Amino acid sequence: MQRFFSGKNAAKSILCALLAAVLVFLGIVTAENRRNGEGPAAVDALSKYGSRGEEVRQIQKKLKSLGYYTGAVDGIYGTGTKNAVIAFQKNCGLTADGIAGPKTLLYLGLGTGSSAGAGGYSSSDAYLLAKLIAAEARGESYTGQVAVGAVVLNRVAHASFPDTISGVIYQKGAFSCVTDANWKVEPTDTAKRAAKDAMNGWDPSGGAIYYYNPRTAKSAWIRSRPVITSIGNHVFCT
Repeated sequence: MQRFFSGKNAAKSILCALLAAVLVFLGIVTAENRRNGEGPAAVDALSKYGSRGEEVRQIQKKLKSLGYYTGAVDGIYGTGTKNAVIAFQKNCGLTADGIAGPKTLLYLGLGTGSSAGAGGYSSSDAYLLAKLIAAEARGESYTGQVAVGAVVLNRVAHASFPDTISGVIYQKGAFSCVTDANWKVEPTDTAKRAAKDAMNGWDPSGGAIYYYNPRTAKSAWIRSRPVITSIGNHVFCT
């Protein structure tokens, strides 16, 4: 009887040793796959120096369109990409650590909340639109805030403008607020609701693609645009 139990324990020991060897082998293979950028494990939770993949390509593409990045869109998060992210973060009042975390991605319009929300837009789109509304129209009535959001969406649909919310907002010379202190302020709950209403189709601007404050606008060109309506301090036009 004693010899029987000894043999059984020996068999268990051998089985455990074999299982341990298999797990070690699998761990080595998984680690090698990660180094080679293969398999699901290669996708980083945050894009940072050394990361590779489609998210990095999207970051590079966006930063390139904004004038922060001049390198190749190759999906490799190298020094050039990191420096471009840092420059963007500094301009937006974010922690300039060179890591494309959730907040940086939101500011870029590449947030991880990609599920469709109001009007089929992503949560990242909604955040950026609310941020623009808060920066451009926080002193306006609720209708006036929705109207500013609608102008952005009208531009997205217009052939003469970029076809994304982030593209319209960051288009060079389009909105001065993206380069001043206003852009560092978080959107208010009111601005978030206004963005949602605009994305759901409410357009108090009547289809406008421009707006301006007649008390501060100095451009003769913008003042020459056909006026659709006035809401609060803004004139909306085509």
